[in-house]
Amino acid sequence: MSENLTPDKDLSPAATSPARQGKVSSRVIEHYVAPLEETPLAAVDSVDVSTAPLSLWAEAWRNLRKQPLFIISTLLILLVLVVAIFPQLFASVDPTSCDLGNSAEGPRSGHPLGFTLQGCDVYSRVIYGTRASLMVGVFTTIGVLIIGGIMGALAGYYGGWIDVILARLGDVFFALPLILGSIVMMQLPAFRENRSVWTVVLVLVIFGWPQIARITRGAVIENRNADFVTASKALGLSRFKALVRHVVPNSLAPIIVVASISLGTFIVAEATLSFLGIGLPFSVMSWGNDIASAQPQVRNNPAVLLWPAVALSITVLSFIMLGDALRDALDPKARKR
Repeated sequence: MSENLTPDKDLSPAATSPARQGKVSSRVIEHYVAPLEETPLAAVDSVDVSTAPLSLWAEAWRNLRKQPLFIISTLLILLVLVVAIFPQLFASVDPTSCDLGNSAEGPRSGHPLGFTLQGCDVYSRVIYGTRASLMVGVFTTIGVLIIGGIMGALAGYYGGWIDVILARLGDVFFALPLILGSIVMMQLPAFRENRSVWTVVLVLVIFGWPQIARITRGAVIENRNADFVTASKALGLSRFKALVRHVVPNSLAPIIVVASISLGTFIVAEATLSFLGIGLPFSVMSWGNDIASAQPQVRNNPAVLLWPAVALSITVLSFIMLGDALRDALDPKARKR
């Protein structure tokens, strides 16, 4: 490359001053500048304009496919969903068939996790208990998204007296802890006498929507004055249609992240209420009921309590990991470069 370099003499004022001409006359300072076509600057500064820019969701999906955290959590959640929908594929023993002759027996052929104090198969109860626990988490999350999303979107977009009323109403419910408020409400006669999956879902929705409402309100406030919203209004779109068509779709990223993490929280809340004996009735198989019924065997046979607790922990951890992966992919500020 050196034969293509062009020499350039040093013509600085210090070098050409009369006082130093005698000293530098015997040597020549040369600078070599490489031609531009031989440098990598052109490749670095080039921009590919042949492809359309990726949307937020397309770029998030491209990043998610490369994250082991997202892949592992998705596979675990899919496994839990399949177990909840088709439990008979994983357990051939009837979980309601209990024999006191097998009370507190250990593992044996066909019963890999042993038996409960009532002689029920632990493995079958863990498999069949997935449905009720997951149903509470999923339907509670859907209800919280509907109520909290609507109230947060209206409060953040319209502001004014609507924001004041909805924000103060949210503060009232937000001041009540989820578990404590659910315990108090489940003690009311109307709920205590009609305990079911839907009763627990209703109670958790009542105390769980303020968090989603706050997240939605903040995201809508951030996007309501964006240029695309102003342009849609200038083209004749009403304020409500601009909210539905433009503001809400562009505010979904933080809502999805919080909802995925909250789903695991609601599963834990159901297990806590069932463990305390005020959640699902004992006729409904769930991990919380199995953990509660295993208390007398904690010292003599702790495995009976261990397995439903492990299933509960893995499921909740999967949704938390999924939420972390979605946050890194959907939030540009938190995304790892």
